[in-house]
Amino acid sequence: MARERREPRTLLAHLIQQSDRTYEELAEEFSRFDPRAAISARHLGRLARGERDLSGATPATRRALQAMFGRPVDELQRPWAPENPSAIPEQRGTLALPGTGPERTILAMAAQRARNYAMLAAEATTPAAIQQLAEDVQRLALAYPQQPVNQLIGDLAETQDTLFTLLERRQPPNQSRDLHFLAGITSGLLAKVSHDLADPHAAMLQTRTAVLCAEQAGHPGLQAWLRGMQSLVAYWAGRYAEAVRYADAGREHATEAGGTTAVWLPASAARAYAALGNAEQAKAAITEAEQAWTRVRPDDLDAMGGICTFNQPRTLYYAADALAWLPDQATAAEDYATRAVTAYADPHDPAWAFGDQAGSHTDLAIARIAGRDLDAAIDALAPVLELPADQRINGIVHSVRRVHQAVSRAGLTADARDLVDGIEHFTHTPANALPR
Repeated sequence: MARERREPRTLLAHLIQQSDRTYEELAEEFSRFDPRAAISARHLGRLARGERDLSGATPATRRALQAMFGRPVDELQRPWAPENPSAIPEQRGTLALPGTGPERTILAMAAQRARNYAMLAAEATTPAAIQQLAEDVQRLALAYPQQPVNQLIGDLAETQDTLFTLLERRQPPNQSRDLHFLAGITSGLLAKVSHDLADPHAAMLQTRTAVLCAEQAGHPGLQAWLRGMQSLVAYWAGRYAEAVRYADAGREHATEAGGTTAVWLPASAARAYAALGNAEQAKAAITEAEQAWTRVRPDDLDAMGGICTFNQPRTLYYAADALAWLPDQATAAEDYATRAVTAYADPHDPAWAFGDQAGSHTDLAIARIAGRDLDAAIDALAPVLELPADQRINGIVHSVRRVHQAVSRAGLTADARDLVDGIEHFTHTPANALPR
């Protein structure tokens, strides 16, 4: 079936025309975006012409369409308005250029194509190509704590694909080490994406691949960081003993590397110990994390910044998160949480992270509930309940549920009806339920 050249009826039809591919070619590629999805060229044509709608489509089909064309399903079937250039979506993973309109989208796609050619066409990966990839990975590491995951997932997947494609070729030892280092970070970031979207199985799969990359790179700091990522995933999945084991497994690597992961690992263990009810071990781990700052020597992983480095505000937040599990530590939990909320008050601070800021507020609310100060707890949680759906990542949703549990344990449910209703509404619309 030839691609239509008359005026498109829908945004989907316009995007198909712009793709320079036939319906048959697109239908063959469809399952790449979700293995459970399939579509015929005829059905795709009917969707593009507006003769069929997607209300009865399977979730897999909807996800695949959204991934393939970079727009939510309801937008794909909107009538095409050529006078409205903003209806043309920014392509997933393309370089942002100033201005708007179809010509800018075409230029951005051309720039991305040129970049990919420069990366992949040469027989050996050049130092300039590796430097470009390092800058790409650093940009994503810096952006991750401050932007919703749906704004980064395309770039992350494309960068990982480029790195793996290069590593599948024979590389000189120095280039191989650099590429494995960058692939380990990128896979770790994608593990965090999977965790944030409530898929711990996929998160652990990514971390295992990332650990292999770190071993090939011979980088102890990256190996320690990835154990910290595994501990984080296990903690939020409710596997607290496993979280302690992963944190302990990274200690030797962290000591060798000397970077800030030497603070992250005991801080992570503190949370898991507290969740297990082991107050003494939790408090000892908090003390260990705080004392580790005196020995930190930032390494090249820390130099990436963003999610690749552990900072002082996160130390406060992790301590508050640990102590909030322990009823007899409510005063100390409130102190740490108050300091963490203050540390995360400025969204322009490079250390700011919306997830950790939200977690600090939930810990403050839990500590205040333990003190039976319900009004103060409501004030602490209010900014979290106002987060847009695309920022309601897995850790934040779990933290908000902990506030709900604290209200129930304190016997304050009847007095906190509005708060409970707000929590339940919040947790019913998590980020992993949004179209991606």
